Amino acid sequence: MLTILILGLLVGIILGLTGAGGGILAIPALMFSQGWSVAQAAPIGLLAVTSAAIVGAVEGFLRKLVRYRAAIWIAIMGIPMTPIGLYTAQLLPAHWLMTAFAITMLVVATRLLIPTANNEAYPPCNLNPDTGRLHWTPSTVVILGGIGMLTGFLTGLLGVGGGFVLVPALRKATDISMHGIVATSLMVVALVGGSRIMFSLIQGDTFPLDVALPFIIACIIGMFSGRQLINLFKAQTVQRVFALSVIGVAMLMLFKAQQA
Repeated sequence: MLTILILGLLVGIILGLTGAGGGILAIPALMFSQGWSVAQAAPIGLLAVTSAAIVGAVEGFLRKLVRYRAAIWIAIMGIPMTPIGLYTAQLLPAHWLMTAFAITMLVVATRLLIPTANNEAYPPCNLNPDTGRLHWTPSTVVILGGIGMLTGFLTGLLGVGGGFVLVPALRKATDISMHGIVATSLMVVALVGGSRIMFSLIQGDTFPLDVALPFIIACIIGMFSGRQLINLFKAQTVQRVFALSVIGVAMLMLFKAQQA
């Protein structure tokens, strides 16, 4: 129980700090602490991360940081892709799915470690300086829709919230502030992750409450803590520490996948 609480707290803190990393670490945390496969850990990890993301999204909305129109559009395009990803995951052998998860983690970590500018000089999706809102041009609709589709597919396939895709993608494609990107990402994770949970329930998946409830509660507490700590650390420092942690976990998962 203590291990689950500590892991849930850490996952929540990371999610609150980055808006991206909670889901991708929640599943390995459950796998190694409970001896589960990716398929067994994914529903619980996603349930916890989604619950924490809802709390973070509400907090960001009250602080007027969430770009809710963008979040809703991304979610609308992502939700239909969720069952496709879920169906694909059911077709893959367990060790293949674990390998795919580990490779995804390595790609995310590598991108975080490579120094890049936060935004392009003229991002394709930009804010109107007069209103502070996004310009909804055809390219904005297509780009954010594509981000949503990829997020939804990976949420279904790997059981993660998709924030690890959303945050770097929104940083590259928009000139939204980092705080706004994190808050918007949390809203999308809440919406798309919630749909994935619904699909799992429809298929008859069950959630062991003795593990799920403490993990969820700890994640929510960690989310609150992470949102309070976000201004105390440089974004680059958080990214580097997170990326190195992800690389370590990914290598361990690859090793385990080869033994399966």
